[in-house]
Amino acid sequence: INLISILTLFLNNMKISFRTMILTFLSYIFCFGEMASLYNHFVDSKTSQSVNHFDIEKQLNVINKPAVKIIKTTHGDTYGCVDLYKQPAFEHMSVKNKLFLYNVRRISSLKKSRVNHENFGISWDNGIGCPIGTVPIKRVTKDELLGLNLFSTKYKPRGSWNSTSSHYNVDNDQQHHFAVSRTKGGKNKKYNGATMIVSLNDPKVKLPQYSSARMHIQIGDDFIQIGWIVNPKLYGDTKPRTFVYTKAGNNQCYNSMCQIGIILVRSDIPFGVALEPVCVRGSNPSASVTIAVYKDKINGNWWLDYGEVTLGFWPASRFKQSYANNVEWGGEVYSAFMSGAQMGNGYFPKKHPLFDAIIFNITTVDEKFEIDKLVNNTETFSDNTRGYKVIEDLYSDYPVGHIIYFGGPGNI
Repeated sequence: INLISILTLFLNNMKISFRTMILTFLSYIFCFGEMASLYNHFVDSKTSQSVNHFDIEKQLNVINKPAVKIIKTTHGDTYGCVDLYKQPAFEHMSVKNKLFLYNVRRISSLKKSRVNHENFGISWDNGIGCPIGTVPIKRVTKDELLGLNLFSTKYKPRGSWNSTSSHYNVDNDQQHHFAVSRTKGGKNKKYNGATMIVSLNDPKVKLPQYSSARMHIQIGDDFIQIGWIVNPKLYGDTKPRTFVYTKAGNNQCYNSMCQIGIILVRSDIPFGVALEPVCVRGSNPSASVTIAVYKDKINGNWWLDYGEVTLGFWPASRFKQSYANNVEWGGEVYSAFMSGAQMGNGYFPKKHPLFDAIIFNITTVDEKFEIDKLVNNTETFSDNTRGYKVIEDLYSDYPVGHIIYFGGPGNI
């Protein structure tokens, strides 16, 4: 319908008022404009989707590198054995042309060593993992990657404070919840590492929720997270699994799923493995793991130890800042605006190691590379005590030291 049609209608029916004609005319213009707008939005959406799928393909090519061989765990997870120097993290511009810098004695000795990988909850189908000189990188399908990329940045892990401010204010996001103990002092503090021993639990979550127990190290506007996580969107099940999360600049990802991820150095121990057994409430909490992140005093690289094994490192050039400002230990939950996302063992802490999810033996490494075994400059924080709580206690008898009880049923 156009202007000529409207004029014809006017001539054929003189009873239609001039005002009515104008309103009719304007309504057609408005409708046409709306249709055009919707069409343009549709075209933009299609273009955006095409770009997203193109980005997904690029990301898949980064993650699923050509492998020397493909191996599986007894849990059915598929890993590609990728040449150590061809893993995704070596493609980042900060290290891409500096491979010789990392051909150090430490990596060479690690490549020749083996450990009892079943202590890490790993059972390889072939019994040994990847060949020496390669590292296990979890294979990811397009559907899995699409699922993760459909979520906004709100889905991604974070610290309990706003890193752009010196004040400890939780980010204005009602989908993330925390029950943590964290260092005080903000950007005036300098840390070169931290450790913890964390109990292994299996909190109940529903898609797309996740629940983690982790150590968060804030390095300026960047950060590292390490611990275990129950994340059915990421791993396809509700088992607690090892994870590392790296944010550097405008990029961030889990494990080795992007170019700024951690550089692996073990051929037999990957990230993303299911951890078992887990703690049984009321029994001896023997199911735990020790995690340490510390900066190399000579070259500034940040190394990760899992138990007594060094798993990998972040090059010093990965982060804009050479030291950490804050450290926090405890639980993080993404609720997705639903109740029932458990934290820890799903119960409020009672300040009893047999009944609570716990983190103990926490330490920090200060700017002089001295180890603080008590860490008495901390505060507890829970953004929603109806769902999650945290209690801390300080013992002078190391190795118990500083202990954190945390968790909750998620009744928000």
